[in-house]
Amino acid sequence: MQANREWAQMNFGACELGDKRRTARLVQVATEVANNPAASFPDQMPTWSDLKAAYNLFDGEDVTFEAIARPHWEQTKQRPVGRYLVIGDTTELDFGRHRDVPGLGPTGNGGGLGFLLHNALLVAAESKEVIGVAGQVTHYRPETKASKKKTKANSAAKLKRNRESEVWGKVIDQVGPPPADVEWLHVLDRGGDNFEVYCHLQQQRSGWVVRAGKMNRYVLAGSAEKRMKLSEYLPQLELLGTYELSLRARPGQKARTAKLEVRVGSIKMPVPHHQSPWVRQLDPQPIAMNVVQVVEVGAPAGVQPICWVLLTSLPVDTFEQAWTVIEYYEARWLVEEYHKALKTGCRVTGRQLKTAGRLEAMVGLMSVAAVRLLRLKSLARTSPEIPAQRVVPRVWLEMLKAARKGLHRVHDLTVGQFYREVAKLGGFLGRKGDGEPGWITIWRGWEKLNNFIHGASLANKLAFEKK
Repeated sequence: MQANREWAQMNFGACELGDKRRTARLVQVATEVANNPAASFPDQMPTWSDLKAAYNLFDGEDVTFEAIARPHWEQTKQRPVGRYLVIGDTTELDFGRHRDVPGLGPTGNGGGLGFLLHNALLVAAESKEVIGVAGQVTHYRPETKASKKKTKANSAAKLKRNRESEVWGKVIDQVGPPPADVEWLHVLDRGGDNFEVYCHLQQQRSGWVVRAGKMNRYVLAGSAEKRMKLSEYLPQLELLGTYELSLRARPGQKARTAKLEVRVGSIKMPVPHHQSPWVRQLDPQPIAMNVVQVVEVGAPAGVQPICWVLLTSLPVDTFEQAWTVIEYYEARWLVEEYHKALKTGCRVTGRQLKTAGRLEAMVGLMSVAAVRLLRLKSLARTSPEIPAQRVVPRVWLEMLKAARKGLHRVHDLTVGQFYREVAKLGGFLGRKGDGEPGWITIWRGWEKLNNFIHGASLANKLAFEKK
């Protein structure tokens, strides 16, 4: 389809792979992937020669993960003005212990083989529109026996080794400082709560909202900068206001309305005793930041009360400012959706490539394809009333009309309606209590729709050749 070809050219046409013919082949492979993201390479490629050329492409020495994905990163970061959330998180790509793939490292508890992929998803702060991926780093865990003893000595030694925690700083540096008139605000989970990470953020002139992961760490608390544990400071935070949150029923817990208090304060994070060589050469000072605590009061017996502690570079003098911090952290679910798009929508861990390097190159391609899928899904949630014909090709609408009985005016569909109709192709019932469609039904629908389009294209081609 022409729209898929244009998307592939825009995202991969500038890739430097050592030969223009390789770049042209990558654009062609990306086009076929866009036609049917969840299919295997044999199902995506039109002919055996196309499939063989795709495998040869991923085998090229210059065809690396970064070479394929970097042009998309650079396009994503070219923002004209405004505040953007850089939502960072790591996902495991487990290709299975049963496959003999040289170069992979252990995943999970050591029962699988693969690598970690740390992503920085760029999202517009106000609209929550997904822009793209602004940076990515792969990381391989070494095959070592985990020590059951932890001492101060081995904690210091750990800082000298290639630590898994370093991926946070690497991606922050890869994203870099924001352009003029643009603000980056990195949103990170507990894994990013690290003094070294905050140093990287300051170096790159970026702000942050990070969920605290170490309640027993010492901080310099309040205006008096009294040294105490963060957990000891939390009861002293100032209450700014309350709000209510409706929680759905979960296994073992009834649906309830939680009453939440919002409390704020300020701290300085002292320089840690054990420092990596990179931090030591910075000669840093304690880092000032604010604290926002969201804590549930009056939780039912037997229920774990909600409690978030967020550390931020943003001001929190008013309830509105604190609420903005909470809202930004709540946008973290988008990066988890991105990981689902990558694993379920593009089925990266089911790809049958024979080396770690080839798998990395494939993931570089699929990580960009996953953005395209996520953008449409998030748009259906954030701006469901936008006319579908403004964001999807006409042929998709025409084929959806043919595939779904009763859809007579498909060109009047909104993005939200279009997405639900695609999910219905995959088995989503769309009843009142069904909520939003999940990834599995969505991709089944996409697969059907793309197969219909591909079949119609081949039929038209055959009819033309017979004339």
